[in-house]
Amino acid sequence: MDNKTCLKNLTEEEIKEFLKSIGEKAFRGSQIFSWIYKGAKSFDDMNNIPKALREKLEEVSYIGNLDVELKLESKIDGTRKYLFLLNDGNIIESVMMEYEHGVTVCISNQVGCRMGCRFCASTIDGLLRNLEPWEILDQIIQIQEDIGKRVSNIVLMGSGEPLDNFDNTKQFLKLVNEKNGLNIGYRHITLSTCGVVPKMYELADLKIPINLALSLHSPFDKSRKEIMPIANAYSIKEVIDACKYYIESTNRRVTFEYSLIKGVNDSIDDANQLSKILKGMLCHVNLIPINKVEERDYEKPDKTYVYKFRDMLNEKNIPATIRREMGADINGACGQLRRKHK
Repeated sequence: MDNKTCLKNLTEEEIKEFLKSIGEKAFRGSQIFSWIYKGAKSFDDMNNIPKALREKLEEVSYIGNLDVELKLESKIDGTRKYLFLLNDGNIIESVMMEYEHGVTVCISNQVGCRMGCRFCASTIDGLLRNLEPWEILDQIIQIQEDIGKRVSNIVLMGSGEPLDNFDNTKQFLKLVNEKNGLNIGYRHITLSTCGVVPKMYELADLKIPINLALSLHSPFDKSRKEIMPIANAYSIKEVIDACKYYIESTNRRVTFEYSLIKGVNDSIDDANQLSKILKGMLCHVNLIPINKVEERDYEKPDKTYVYKFRDMLNEKNIPATIRREMGADINGACGQLRRKHK
C-alpha cells in the first residue's frame, strides 16, 4: 500500500481533488466520502459507484480499516477497552466511556511514546511509529460501529504525544470536524500534551477552539524532571507561559492534569506551590490518583491525601476535581492492556 493513496486520510474536498487527478468527475468524491463514513470496508460496498471506477480505485487507493484485535467490557461501569490491529501488525488501544452527557472515546496518537513519563505504561518500550490521520480517526469510526451510538466527545489521551505527531494530528482534527463526516465539534475535543512548548504555540496559532490539557504532575522543576523527562527541555515557567498564550489565543480554559503519586508530589507544599503558579488563570485541575504500573515503583496515595489536596486547591480558588476511575477491572489505564497483550 506504500504508493497507494489512503482515502480516509482525506477531507471531502481532498477526495474530490484526488478523483479529478485520476481523470474522474469530482461529484464521485462526495459519494465515496459518504460511503467511507457509512462504514464501507471495501469499494465493492459502494453500490452507486460504477464498476470501472471501483476497479480503478482499487489500483490507486485504499479505504483504510483497523481490525479489532480484542475488546473488553467493564462489569463495573460498562467502559469498553479496544485493542486495534494496524496493517503492519502493530497494536494500539482506545477506550470508550459512557456518561450521562454522551459517549467519550480516548484514542491513541502513536504506537508507543518517546516522552518517558515514569508513571505511564505506554512509554516503556519507547516510540515505534506515528499513527497516520486515518489510523487516529478510524478508532472512533470502529467504536461508533461497535456500540451503535454516536461519539460526542474525543480525548487525545491514549498512547503517544499528539504534539510529537503534529502534522498528522492537525489533519485528524480537520477530518473529525468534517460536516459530512463525523462532524464532531472542536469544543468537544481535548488534546493532552506533556508540554512540547513550541508546538503548543503552533497549536494556539491555528485558532481551533479545542480544549488543551497539560500534564503538569509537579509544580517544582526538580521533581517534574524526575517524573517527566520533557521537563529537562522546558521549564514549568515556559510551559505555563505557553498555556497562558493558548488561553489568550483561543479563549478556552486549560486543564492541568496532575497525577498524584504517594510521597512524590502529594504534599501540602506541592498544593501551595501549584496554587501559586496557577493563580488567576482560566484553568481547572484534574487530579488523577495514579494506577499502579507493574514495571514502575510509584504508588497511589491514600484517599484522604487526595481529598485534602483537592480541598486545598479549591480553598485557594483553583477549581480542582478528582478524576473518576473508569474501567478499573479491564486495565483502563493508558498502555496497560497493550503491554499485557503483547
